[in-house]
Amino acid sequence: MIRIGDVEISRIEEIVVLEASSVFSLWRKEMADTPHLALGPNYYDRSADGFVTSVHSWLVKTPQQMILIDTGSGNGKDRPLSPRFANMNTPYLERLKAAGAEPSDIDLVILTHLHIDHVGWNTQVVDGKNVPTFPNATYIMSRAEREVRDPKLGASMKPPAANLPFLDSVQPIIDAGKARIVEGTEQIAEGIDLMPVPGHAPGMMAVRVKSGGEEALFIGDVMHQPIQVYHPSWNSKYCEDQDLARVTRTKILNYAADTGCLLLPVHFGAPYCGRVKRNGDGYEFVPSDTMP
Repeated sequence: MIRIGDVEISRIEEIVVLEASSVFSLWRKEMADTPHLALGPNYYDRSADGFVTSVHSWLVKTPQQMILIDTGSGNGKDRPLSPRFANMNTPYLERLKAAGAEPSDIDLVILTHLHIDHVGWNTQVVDGKNVPTFPNATYIMSRAEREVRDPKLGASMKPPAANLPFLDSVQPIIDAGKARIVEGTEQIAEGIDLMPVPGHAPGMMAVRVKSGGEEALFIGDVMHQPIQVYHPSWNSKYCEDQDLARVTRTKILNYAADTGCLLLPVHFGAPYCGRVKRNGDGYEFVPSDTMP
């Protein structure tokens, strides 16, 4: 567990996968011999030439609320375009309970963006229907993101299989009246606000938490791997607006170096989070000394 002032933060693991190194077009295997690129075994598997990739949520407990940031891929979902996320069966909810939260305890679900591996546990199948997993929660999502993903709006020309994550994991939330559509700049609660970080996804939002003079910044997929701290111009193949993703990543690295905030991405390997400091004209990643 991580503590930021009066706020407790826990990581809720769904799965850990090995992502082929081709996720970064500029990667070359000989770079694995470079000692300072955060390529330890928690981040990079040399024998398989792949990057260790966690898929998890962040549970944020404040004195007033329980907040879940991103919801992974979900169990039992039909994913013909993403077989590794298809019909999964993980003990995600049991891990959430072990961290001290029943699904009914969650007050807010904040979705940094609406990619397949960030929305899945929004819903679960009950009596053949996708229903909200967190029945008492308000689900916060960005307007830009919703409009791009909704097959009745910006996604109307996409093939049906590409729209399944929205249809089974986002639309039921909207239909149930549990969605709060935001611009991505709002204050959500005392000490918690949203920060636009577009590029990887059109409406992606970071979540900033401040308490007791400390700060945590949940950055979604601004970075997939610590190596991007050293190579801010590197995008993953999943970044939708490649140029904007680079601009946003540099802004976040500058912000993190200036403030000393704790960065909490969604896909880094253990210890899953850390801080950034300047190193000459570049940056250095300092893993957290607390493994959530």
